[in-house]
Amino acid sequence: MDALRTGRVVQVIAGFYHVAVGPGETVMCRARGRLKGAASIYPGDLVRVLLFEDELGTGRVEEVLPRASLLQRPAVANVTRVLVVMALAQPRPQSFLLDRLLVLTHLAGLEPLIVWNKADLEAEPESLALIDIYRVPGYPSVVVSAATGRGMEALVASLGDGVGVLAGPSGAGKSSILNRLVPEAAQETSTVSRKSGRGRHTTRSVRLCRVGDGWLADTPGFSRLDLPLIEPRELPATYPEFAEPARNCRYDGCLHASEPGCAVRDEVERGTIPPLRYEQYRRLLDEVIEAYRNRYR
Repeated sequence: MDALRTGRVVQVIAGFYHVAVGPGETVMCRARGRLKGAASIYPGDLVRVLLFEDELGTGRVEEVLPRASLLQRPAVANVTRVLVVMALAQPRPQSFLLDRLLVLTHLAGLEPLIVWNKADLEAEPESLALIDIYRVPGYPSVVVSAATGRGMEALVASLGDGVGVLAGPSGAGKSSILNRLVPEAAQETSTVSRKSGRGRHTTRSVRLCRVGDGWLADTPGFSRLDLPLIEPRELPATYPEFAEPARNCRYDGCLHASEPGCAVRDEVERGTIPPLRYEQYRRLLDEVIEAYRNRYR
């Protein structure tokens, strides 16, 4: 008799859904014609699957259970944590891209983890200084080396039982980290281009791999992300270190730009908020304001 089970979609390929229904047990499924719960199915979705009693061990997705979250780029459902990977060397870490990714993580309602990779290489002092600059409440971080395995236990522990996605520029070592954590994933990795100093895109599709008690998605690499259209007053909340001093700003809704009596700028002058973080906030604020002004053009 066919059985109905709950599982998690780990990969979608050409209309087939690979669903993990138990430890080490993955079933290839098609979706029923009138699918309950969603028009589309994504990696990370929790689904109800009808398992067929056949020699092939196949099944059919009957229902998609309610999602806690859905990333559009890349498309992964029920993500809980974003592992923002930055290389300490080869290539140099891009702090402005890091800020952008952290802002996007916050706006998506997800938890970030900053992963400083390539700790086995000799990094410039400016790169190492970023580790301290980004020691911000709400921004846990770990220093790792995909080449030697340093810090991998802490990385696995940070995932818990949720779904994590890897984000960051090409060449930072996202696929190498996955290969270290899940050797059977056998992801293609790339070297950094000597001419551009950037990595080459290597990952082609999204799949979830079991890591500890949780899941880690190998996602397509990217080097730039556009911020969604938001009101300028929403941006300050994406910088956790602004929260406490902002309570003492003279005006409610202070953008911490040129307003008089801004306590955040006072903290920047004192050095308690790193000037780099504030400068990059101002760059993003200008971008958000410009996009907001042009929203109906």
